[in-house]
Amino acid sequence: MQLYIGNKNYSTWSLRAWLLLEKYGLDYEEIKLNLATESFYQALEGVSPTQKVPVLVDGDVTVWESLAILEYINESYLFGRALPKNASERARARALCAEIHSSFGSLKNAMPMNIRAKRHVEVNSQILKDIQRVEIIFTEQMQRYKQKGDWLFGDWSMVDAMFAPVCLRFDTYGIELNACAQKYVKQVLACPVLSRWRDQALLEEDIVQCNETGVNTDSKGP
Repeated sequence: MQLYIGNKNYSTWSLRAWLLLEKYGLDYEEIKLNLATESFYQALEGVSPTQKVPVLVDGDVTVWESLAILEYINESYLFGRALPKNASERARARALCAEIHSSFGSLKNAMPMNIRAKRHVEVNSQILKDIQRVEIIFTEQMQRYKQKGDWLFGDWSMVDAMFAPVCLRFDTYGIELNACAQKYVKQVLACPVLSRWRDQALLEEDIVQCNETGVNTDSKGP
């Protein structure tokens, strides 16, 4: 099994697939490509019909979309462990995965993931609306499952993988949530598996200029 990913500093969708594989200790080969380079597209030619990352190649099966990759891994290798067992909870989990996948465009565009940086951006009403919706999700889930564990559905799940890049964005751009939601953000950032990704991102030197937005607030940053 091979997973094609982009730069760890920037590639949110790559992170989601990588997290699931790493969290469950699955055996795979990581193939990292530099975003926005000619070699990136050349490497994906004949592998992915969209020439985007992530792409999972498992024998004669190719999955080229992040949420589909998570579902495939969950069904093929995890016996469904990455989603809640209860049908109604599983439906809610899938709804949240789909929501972060398809929504929050203002937040994603204004605050691209940039692990190496500490930045400030002006928050307009549309970005604030997205932030407030994420805050509601984190708060509701933490309160609903607080007796079961520290993740969005008690146990870690693919929902946490889907929201991990949002937590990294909040860290980069200094976004503070209410106490309950912020506790979840801190839980995500403290995850040892995610810390490995972050440490590797800090070692990268490639620059994707369109993701270098905002005013630098860290004198050590690029």
